[in-house]
Amino acid sequence: MRMKKVGKYDVVRTIGQGTFAKVKSAVNTETGEIVAMKVLAKNTILEHRMVHQIKREISIMKIVRHPNIVRLHEVLASTTKIYIILELITGGELYDKIVHQRKLCENESRCFFQQLIDAVDYCHSKGVYHRDLKPENLLLDYEGNLKVSDFGLSALPQKGVGLLHTTCGTPNYVAPEVLNQQGYDGSAADVWSCGVILYVLMAGYLPFNETNLQTLYEKINAAEFTCPAWFSSGAKSLIYRILDPNPKTRINIEGIKNDAWFQINYVAVRHGVEEEVNLDDIDAVFNDIEEYVNRQTRFVSRQPAKTIIATIEAVAESIGFKVHSQNYKMRLEGVSTIKMHQLAVVLEVFEVAPSLFMVDVRKVSGDTLEYHKFYKNLCNKLENIIWRPDKVS
Repeated sequence: MRMKKVGKYDVVRTIGQGTFAKVKSAVNTETGEIVAMKVLAKNTILEHRMVHQIKREISIMKIVRHPNIVRLHEVLASTTKIYIILELITGGELYDKIVHQRKLCENESRCFFQQLIDAVDYCHSKGVYHRDLKPENLLLDYEGNLKVSDFGLSALPQKGVGLLHTTCGTPNYVAPEVLNQQGYDGSAADVWSCGVILYVLMAGYLPFNETNLQTLYEKINAAEFTCPAWFSSGAKSLIYRILDPNPKTRINIEGIKNDAWFQINYVAVRHGVEEEVNLDDIDAVFNDIEEYVNRQTRFVSRQPAKTIIATIEAVAESIGFKVHSQNYKMRLEGVSTIKMHQLAVVLEVFEVAPSLFMVDVRKVSGDTLEYHKFYKNLCNKLENIIWRPDKVS
């Protein structure tokens, strides 16, 4: 069987599937490196209004280049798909290791925690807050090193905005100030999540774990937990300083790094010369999505031109559009009180062969996603006049 090729990559097989993407293993034909290829359909991204979120996630992953963070190599696109090329991590999730071993010894827990703090500190130095740190989003490479992944809920700072306001993340790992929706410091919130992770590594269970959400929130707000007897005094002391419900008095990353328990066998990670990060490939791929939508909008009919125009007019009016027709050209305008966001569409009918007409549809103003939805709706309602070669007439 012939391998599928995407740019310089030979696609090998599917290794995972999420809600919006398939993950495949692939080989870089220039270097022989095996990579992970996340494949997303442009249609799906548009339909779920995910364009900005996914663009942000990819941009963040390209900005944060650190040995303990999953590396994004590049982004490619075809007419209908986006391909995100990532470092392939083969050691599974840290979560699975905890489940398998029940709990980790203090030295191993500290080693993972040191790698986590290094990675999170680096993210914060770039103005990136992860906001969903938990063992399921921490992967292990073949040497057992920790790799932070899944920046889908990450936040980049906005100019002039000091606090974040989105409540997100997994409840058991989320800081009290995030749950209280008062606005929060992303750095302090990430530190809290790191503290919960350290507790889970050493205890084998969560410090806050109630089936009733209200009770869970109350315990998190009060930082109501106890450390098991097998925790050393140094580990206990640090965890209590991290799981401080007041973000203003909670220990920060610098304080964690200077802590005596943390410092045991700690070797600060060296990640070489800071690379210049270029986001042009990401901009090109996502700017192309709008063009992609425009390219998809034409259909063919075997009905007479006058029938096509009359049918389109009737359908457009039935879904709330004003219609202006002249010869074989039509302009449809959405009825909206906000002129700025008003959707306007131009349709033109061309005879491409005897008794075969092509209808070209173009957006001239308005939101791309609204246009995409409009076009799908229009085609559904014009099903009786659209001709498809594979359709039995």
